[in-house]
Amino acid sequence: MFQGLRTVIYGAKDIAQAKAWYSTVLGIQPYFDEPFYVGFEVGGFELGLEPGAAVGTSGPIAYWGVADADAAYRRLLELGASGQNPIQDVGGDIRIGSVIDPFGNSLGIIYNPNFSFKEGQTHGDSSN
Repeated sequence: MFQGLRTVIYGAKDIAQAKAWYSTVLGIQPYFDEPFYVGFEVGGFELGLEPGAAVGTSGPIAYWGVADADAAYRRLLELGASGQNPIQDVGGDIRIGSVIDPFGNSLGIIYNPNFSFKEGQTHGDSSN
């Protein structure tokens, strides 16, 4: 059965430009970097960029955990994303919102104090 999420893949027709933008957003370089796929390790999960993947905003939205949803939303806009759903409080101190990255994909962010990510956790660590 399911063990949890591992990878979210975003379509990016211009993979070099997408790699540069996401490297800036994440503050890291990809661990895997090929013309057909670029992968970033983000808090024990993978954010992938693929030139052949579908681009769009009509499907499911993956919400990436952040320490401050409002600050993360503002920073994404400053870096060239477009607003999609402004940050809102959905109860229990949970705050979510989403932007559209410069490549046309929905990129969700969430602050949820009910999830406790442990610093240093890796892909294979299921203790969370």
